[in-house]
Amino acid sequence: MIDEVDLRARLARSWGLAAPHVEVHDGGMNSATWFVDQGGERWVAKAVVPGARRAFAAGLAVATAVERAGIPAGAPVPAREGGVVVDVGGVPLALLTFVPGEELSGAGDQRLLGATLARTHRALLDVSVPGMERFHWVDPRGAHLGIRPWVRPAVAAAVEAYDRLDPRTLTWGLLHTDPAPEAFRLDRVRGACGLIDWSTAMSGPLLYDLASAVMYVGGPDRAGDLVDAYLAEGVLPPAEALRALGVLLRFRHAVQADYFARRIVTGDLTGIAAAADNERGLADAHAALDLSPDPS
Repeated sequence: MIDEVDLRARLARSWGLAAPHVEVHDGGMNSATWFVDQGGERWVAKAVVPGARRAFAAGLAVATAVERAGIPAGAPVPAREGGVVVDVGGVPLALLTFVPGEELSGAGDQRLLGATLARTHRALLDVSVPGMERFHWVDPRGAHLGIRPWVRPAVAAAVEAYDRLDPRTLTWGLLHTDPAPEAFRLDRVRGACGLIDWSTAMSGPLLYDLASAVMYVGGPDRAGDLVDAYLAEGVLPPAEALRALGVLLRFRHAVQADYFARRIVTGDLTGIAAAADNERGLADAHAALDLSPDPS
């Protein structure tokens, strides 16, 4: 997205980092990232595709709110020009606070993962930021869903099941939207667990984030400790999870199908080695939807 010469020039101009050590990180599928070190301090430079600028800025506003609540979140560093996002040849770039620590494990750290997600949700319950969007974005009529015969019917069924829940009856707030274990950072020295990678500001059912976390640790049969720890924080009633978590989990798998179908159709290889990785993601979504309970 941005070559190192242009990145260094912008770091100097916008954040006063004249001679940093820059190391490619590239940890995400929808962005490019670099570790930036100077004077004993570390940051993360993050660039996203031009069309994602508004959502990126809104997500960084959410990260700032999370950090104000005492949860490390990789909040942005204001640029000299004002604001937190600058353009480098049309590509949006931000400099983020580095959150030290180890990634959580989906197997061994479930209670900490669930509790941290719930505490983050609680911190955001009354927060509103500019550019905030409303859940959800999945359109079963999308042309890209015609890529395989199964995709559109499966996505449509998941959306219909979600609608039948009457989403207004669910507990809503600002979401992370993709709380995989690697987005959590445990600093054992300080005893703090953070949540990074805030890419958008989306108001939606908190159960969507919980369903995402459940998906990443292997599904409901392997996520008991995670769900128990989340519910123990009292952010939403257990009866709501009992009624709706399975439907939101199926919806989350439909989001995966929608996401990878779009990437395949558009030839998007951001963050992956080859087109086969997109095909694998779509196949995994298919398998998960086949195994999910029938929403009817």
